[in-house]
Amino acid sequence: MDLNSLRKETPGCSNVIHLNNAGAALMPQPVIEIIQLYLREEAEHGGYETADKWATELSVFYDTAAQLLNTRSTNIAYTTSATDAYNLALSSVPLKRDDVVLLSENDYPSNFITMLSLQKRLGIRLELVRNTPSGEIDLEDLERCMKQFNPRLVSLSHVPTSSGLVQPAAAVGEITRRFDTFYLLDACQSVGQMPVDAATIQADFISGTFRKFLRGPRGTGFLYVSDRALHEGMEPLMPDLRGADWISQFNYQPRIDAKRFELWEKSPALMLGCREALKYVLQLGIREIEARNALLCEYLRTELAALPGVHLMDKGAHPCSIVTFSVDGKEEAGTREHFRNLGINIHTVAKNSAVIDFQEKGVDWVMRVSPHYYNAEIELERFIEVMNEWIS
Repeated sequence: MDLNSLRKETPGCSNVIHLNNAGAALMPQPVIEIIQLYLREEAEHGGYETADKWATELSVFYDTAAQLLNTRSTNIAYTTSATDAYNLALSSVPLKRDDVVLLSENDYPSNFITMLSLQKRLGIRLELVRNTPSGEIDLEDLERCMKQFNPRLVSLSHVPTSSGLVQPAAAVGEITRRFDTFYLLDACQSVGQMPVDAATIQADFISGTFRKFLRGPRGTGFLYVSDRALHEGMEPLMPDLRGADWISQFNYQPRIDAKRFELWEKSPALMLGCREALKYVLQLGIREIEARNALLCEYLRTELAALPGVHLMDKGAHPCSIVTFSVDGKEEAGTREHFRNLGINIHTVAKNSAVIDFQEKGVDWVMRVSPHYYNAEIELERFIEVMNEWIS
């Protein structure tokens, strides 16, 4: 990678050391420019009219998203966030009282809250699959749970928000296929930093966001819907005229493709920004991004482990570009602001985002730094220098 060019194409690099890419990454110039261009035209010519003019360009979004996920454009829906995509998919699963949903102990907090709400409202049962000693979901226990509970759905977060753990998504897909169980994968924290291959993972649904490692705008997301889910007629609980046609007084017909999960109203400007973000990733190569990030994280973990009172918290055989750690004697309050005032963006994760994981680790909060390929080594060195001063 040409790091100098990448940084020149990222205006934010001149303002801040941005190590919060798992929260929201800095957008590259092509993403910014297309959004600004579209908004200007929309302001000057009208919303509907501009959308009609750009219709062909907007349709390319589905092709580029499909290329990244190794699927077809008909399997892609555009959404407003990863949570929106997840909930749209979940609403299509015909859950009823006493149906079992299997979860891991490291699921995204919003997903867990949604499941608890469905438990309260519908009377479904939630069962947890145990972890292995290294932190990943235990595949043997998953098989046991499949046989014991005959679940309607398995829900898994590919990478949790609270650590760099990477779950064996494809291995889980192999098991759910054998048991003919629906499988919903949250790829919110994984897409853009590692390969997310729909054909290999074999999930019925994959939800994701653009604001994180894909470096797109906020307020955007996607949903992959498998051919199996489409052929079985799965559709969102409340479709609108984008996802279905009103064909008679008391009848409607869902779209044949994944766009049945879309709503009519969306921001074409942001959708074009997502298209550019996808093109940017594809041009760089997801394997090259993954390799670059691994080098950055190896440096960070090595340097952080050498600091007194700092304890690395990431589990898993191959942790990703999210580095979490606790610091003796420090409180969460004011931590982000301290580093922000020194020109460094980091994040903290509280226990209410990872109740089960943090209870097991014996911590109430962790610091989270998430470098991305455009970060320079000198930025990481500066972060370690500031960390050393802060804990001294």
